[in-house]
Amino acid sequence: MQLTKAEEQIMQILWTIEEGTVQDILKEFTDSNKPARTTIATVLSILEGKDFVTHYSEGRTNIYKTTVSKEEYSKKQLFGFVKNYFNGSFSSMVSFFAKETNLSIEELDKLIDDTRKALEEEK
Repeated sequence: MQLTKAEEQIMQILWTIEEGTVQDILKEFTDSNKPARTTIATVLSILEGKDFVTHYSEGRTNIYKTTVSKEEYSKKQLFGFVKNYFNGSFSSMVSFFAKETNLSIEELDKLIDDTRKALEEEK
């Protein structure tokens, strides 16, 4: 599921602080881009509806935490990106980025070695 920029911003904060109130989340924004308290509450409500966030109450205060890890979300986003822009081919994506970023042969060799090691560890 795709998140809006505002939803993703709040998720990034919650992934960092692990759990918090609307006020805790508000503190994490810089003064130049600080949204209104009500905006954060609305976005949190939307995120709950999408099953990305849950909350529990302490008195009259709601404390929010994520139900989707950053790794899970990143993985889904990456797979969607590869599917949409590289016809599902990770090798096409790696080749594209290798060309676009002018990776050296040494960097490519390291990438291959790291990938081999990761795959061997999974066995």
